[in-house]
Amino acid sequence: MASRGDAAGEADVTSPTVLLADDHGAIRAGLRIMLEAHGIRVVGEAADGEVAVRNASALRPDVVLMDLRMPGRDGVSATREIVERGLGDVLVLTSFDEDELVFGAIAAGAVGFLLKTADAETLVSAIRAVADGEGALDTRVTRRALAAAAAASRPREDDPAPRPDLTAREQEVLDGILQGWSNAELARRLEISVPTVKTHVSNVLAKLGARSRSHAAALVRGEIG
Repeated sequence: MASRGDAAGEADVTSPTVLLADDHGAIRAGLRIMLEAHGIRVVGEAADGEVAVRNASALRPDVVLMDLRMPGRDGVSATREIVERGLGDVLVLTSFDEDELVFGAIAAGAVGFLLKTADAETLVSAIRAVADGEGALDTRVTRRALAAAAAASRPREDDPAPRPDLTAREQEVLDGILQGWSNAELARRLEISVPTVKTHVSNVLAKLGARSRSHAAALVRGEIG
């Protein structure tokens, strides 16, 4: 990946490629200017979910920067198809009043969530992290989502959520995922290589039936079915 030293110049060919999905043209234009100024390659845009899926299929971006509220096909539905077809990783831009949509996006397989008020450095760092196979969660989004989940539905003592048969190492990796640790941090803390961490993460997701790290965490915490 290009270093942040590329910010003042043109995007390097090794920089992450991004598809912008938002129904507001002015927002897309602002995001494009911001990201390209920081070395991110914006390869396409979409004003609704249907176009987002179509353009993701044609362009195969590293990251789809997804708005959730769009006319016609919404961002949650588009996220689900993009993830299921392996067309790119989805990083959601959300606002404070979209908790229900955030849950839907988690279940659909989005790997990152940021508030729309995120500054350029935070957004660029999140895009690079997602393109590198990591997750990206704004703590303010996470706290609101967890609070809403707790208020809406708490696990019943007589109906515990089923847990998969994880190995001891896979359980350690899952615990790290629940703490929000990146692959690099998991590798450092568990004293194993990053490729080994990625293998364990893949195994954990498969056993949980989860599409992403955030989806796995939500399943384990009983936030979604």
